[in-house]
Amino acid sequence: MQQFISLWATRLQNILGTPRRRALAGVSMALSILGGGAYAVASLEAGVAGMPLQQVVESVNTLSLPSLWTDKSLQLFRSDLTRSNDTADSLLSRLGLSDPEAATYLRNARTARQQFIGRAGRMVSVEGDAEHRLTRLTARWANDDGENFTRWVMERNEEGFVERLETARLNVSTRMGNGTIQSSLFAATDDADIPDSVANQLADIFAGEIDFHRDLRKDDRFAVVYESLEADGEVLRAGRVLSAEFVNNGKTHQAFWFKEANAKEGGYYNADGMSLRRSYLASPLAFSRMTSGFKMRFHPILQTWRAHLGVDYAAPTGTPVRSVGQGIVDVAGSQGGFGNVVMVKHANGHTTVYAHLSRINVKRGQSVMQGQTVGLVGSTGWATGPHLHFEFRVNGKQQDPRIMARQSTAIEVSAAAREQFKQHTTIAKVDLAAAASTQVSRAE
Repeated sequence: MQQFISLWATRLQNILGTPRRRALAGVSMALSILGGGAYAVASLEAGVAGMPLQQVVESVNTLSLPSLWTDKSLQLFRSDLTRSNDTADSLLSRLGLSDPEAATYLRNARTARQQFIGRAGRMVSVEGDAEHRLTRLTARWANDDGENFTRWVMERNEEGFVERLETARLNVSTRMGNGTIQSSLFAATDDADIPDSVANQLADIFAGEIDFHRDLRKDDRFAVVYESLEADGEVLRAGRVLSAEFVNNGKTHQAFWFKEANAKEGGYYNADGMSLRRSYLASPLAFSRMTSGFKMRFHPILQTWRAHLGVDYAAPTGTPVRSVGQGIVDVAGSQGGFGNVVMVKHANGHTTVYAHLSRINVKRGQSVMQGQTVGLVGSTGWATGPHLHFEFRVNGKQQDPRIMARQSTAIEVSAAAREQFKQHTTIAKVDLAAAASTQVSRAE
């Protein structure tokens, strides 16, 4: 064997003199060696060669592959969410269709114009043929009642397109998630694949306990159980938060959705049955992606830390400013260093102040509800940049707004519903513990 290999190596070297040919020769030689090795191994199993062989013949019906690829009945399926800048043409194009006739019909369809063309967040599914023409389009959206959804179907027939509008029951399932704050609540919920609407609900639920603009800390964590509203197997949107836990600066806050048997509306309660809806909100700023970060605010004029007479919130110009409680507008106009300012009188000698506004949305003497927009963030008066200066006064003296919010009155579950509430929260705590114990998501 060794002499045989040496002989072939010599002949290859004489025939293939170039480096390229030598490389090819090396490959050929390696294959020869491997082949020889395989032969040597096989020869060791001499007994195998003597075993009887049996030939089996079976008839197999083969498929005609060309016919599969040229079948004109091939259907294409695709789904996507609509966008606010969609037109009939751009929507169909993004869904992989090229059909001017369908685009014209869609452009002129009243329901399509009102419900999903140019409106973000609607689920649209299409079916198309091998020539990328539309054969069927289905749009779905949840109704305001939270129990049903509407299905709009546009189909091609021999004469063109027809449409129909249908209503069906939503399927409600339960989902859960958790996260850890590294930069903002929205960054953490994005990382945990939790919808924005759930993040907003978390901020609203704990609005009397936590100032999400100033109280958030790195490594704060949360867990949440919420509804998922589905139609025909597609998730349309997130529903109500059922239970939630937020650990802020080492303190744990819990919330459980509960509705008493004869009550018109439900609400969120802590584990002791006390409502989380307080007389005052902890923050006057509407919560959104633009205002979801956390940082301390350095006073832009005095260039020093001020005595605790109020709270300054950095926020983009135009951010809605809401009244933290129910009351009567006492001042709505321009006032020295405050610039455009709104002052609201509440019960028990309480007054709240909202300064440096770019716009005032209320008038003196007007009644306002908790959460109602009184103006927009600006930089009027003594301000070098857009921010809101907020004060909470008790009989004319400034107090910490967060402490006032936490100490404000709250109702509790009625005595008649106590046992029902206890049973409800026992089950809800199991789900909440499961949500908190899953792998924690982190948003850098």
